[in-house]
Amino acid sequence: MQDDQQKRWQRLKKTSFNKKDLSQRMRRVEGVTVRHARKFVVKRWSSAREVRRRIITWVVATGLLISAAGLQLMWNQQSYRTNTVASNGTYAEAVLGPIDTLNPLFASTRADESASQLLFSRLFAYDTKGQLNGDLATKFAVNDKGTVYTVTIRSDARWHDGIKLTAKDVAFTINLLKNPSVGTTNREDWRGISVSVIDDNTLSFTLPAIIAAFPHALTFPIIPEHILGKVEPNAIRENDFGRSPIGSGPFKLRFVQDVDVNAGRKIVHLARSSNYYRGATKLEFFQLHVYDTQDAIVRALSIDEVNSASGLLATNTGRINKSRYEVETVPIKSGVYAFLNTTREFLKDKAIRQALQVGTNTKAILDQLPAGTPTLDLPFINGQLSGDLPKVATYNLKNAQKILDDAGWVRDGATRKKDGRELKLTVVTIKNSDHERVLETLVGQWRDLGIAVDTQVVDQSDPAQRVIQDILQPRNYDVLLYQLAIGSDPDVYAYWHSLQASSRGLNFSNYSNPISDDALVSARSRLEPALRNAKYLTFARQWVSDVPAIGLYQSTTQYVHSKTATAFKSSNVLVSPIDRYSDILYWSVGSRSVYKTP
Repeated sequence: MQDDQQKRWQRLKKTSFNKKDLSQRMRRVEGVTVRHARKFVVKRWSSAREVRRRIITWVVATGLLISAAGLQLMWNQQSYRTNTVASNGTYAEAVLGPIDTLNPLFASTRADESASQLLFSRLFAYDTKGQLNGDLATKFAVNDKGTVYTVTIRSDARWHDGIKLTAKDVAFTINLLKNPSVGTTNREDWRGISVSVIDDNTLSFTLPAIIAAFPHALTFPIIPEHILGKVEPNAIRENDFGRSPIGSGPFKLRFVQDVDVNAGRKIVHLARSSNYYRGATKLEFFQLHVYDTQDAIVRALSIDEVNSASGLLATNTGRINKSRYEVETVPIKSGVYAFLNTTREFLKDKAIRQALQVGTNTKAILDQLPAGTPTLDLPFINGQLSGDLPKVATYNLKNAQKILDDAGWVRDGATRKKDGRELKLTVVTIKNSDHERVLETLVGQWRDLGIAVDTQVVDQSDPAQRVIQDILQPRNYDVLLYQLAIGSDPDVYAYWHSLQASSRGLNFSNYSNPISDDALVSARSRLEPALRNAKYLTFARQWVSDVPAIGLYQSTTQYVHSKTATAFKSSNVLVSPIDRYSDILYWSVGSRSVYKTP
């Protein structure tokens, strides 16, 4: 068979390439092409010109029809699609550190508190309107005497390791808060209060007396008994739980990344909890980037190391690129005051305190702060009291000078003197660029009154300065420019009652007045809102008359986030900056197009 196939190949004609023959054939093809072009194109071109309008009209009409069909298709697609927030993103938030422990019992910095809020649950929490609502708690009741509170908690709450969260965990946490061996900062808040477990989902609190604001104390983080129950109280701070905690909040810990040990630069990596009782967050991952300075946070935003930042001072938000980031300025329920130490040599004189109040132009101070920063005249947040509120004397330089003149403080050159003594005050504030700017304005106004003023700025982050031991506890100042966290309830007993004018108390003015004391005690021992309001009005009137402090402004918090991120809304009411997480379930990064449901 192979021989037959070979013979057939041998019978094929031998081919060869002839250049001359190819050239002749190409000339013949060229001639035919030219003749056809003349006959069918050139000679008929005049006819094409006659119908060119019809051709152009047909082409344009066809184009318009195609365009209309395309636009209709696009419009139909858009009418059935919409943009919505993306799911499963990673949110990276910058916070000011340091962060030394993830055990919420010892949270002291903004980074500590942020991690605590994301990892752990509470009995109660503040919602987006600043109202106290149940978190773990589902029911809440108080007895007729107002001294026993019964709280029912959710039955579906689980720790991140899957173990059921019960009332025993809540009681365990409170007993640790009360135990002096543990060393928490709010142990005094629980003095005399006992807790009893009724069943897995119910517990009761017994108070030594009525404390109207008690429900607001139930916002502490709950920790697990099944993990820490066998740990000695004095060893809990150093326990591994502080490095790898198990919580019951919307996020659980993945790991902590040390980026720069010397600068305290860390990243706390969190993942959403699949068994969180309120439902899964839209975000799959949350990263807390911890920095040691505000400058480092601003730089991190500029190089896209993070897509948001919390707690930036107003002076630093001016350095943010507004084309890339949204800057939200939201009031919080705290106030900045100039505390007048009523036990110091010159400030014992009520006339001098009154002159300082009348000579303080708070409007000029507000001009140094973000637009919309609320004024603050009273020892309460605006709106906490109703009725006939006392009026604080308005700024009047001449009236302030007259008060000092009438009190015998005569102007002698740049300052005032009386009996050979110069009127001189020392004003102290905490290192903070916003406070320092306000301090400069305030001191300038008081020097215009003829008062000599020395200033001191102390750094709380510097252990060598011993701010608490050397400044705050001994009240080592004439005037303290400082922020008070007033909170959602108007109970300000801790800041103004005479019993709090001690080294361990928070009465930074050393203020003492029997009328004020009685009003503060009576107000916190009544549950009726109208009676409490009346008592606090009495206190406010006496406070305005005695001038133990000058209200400067209500504090704000600044939050920065990229324009592709959905974070808390600026319309949310924040009790403190940490309450920005009240709607964390709905935060997201980016958006996506989806079909609408018919």
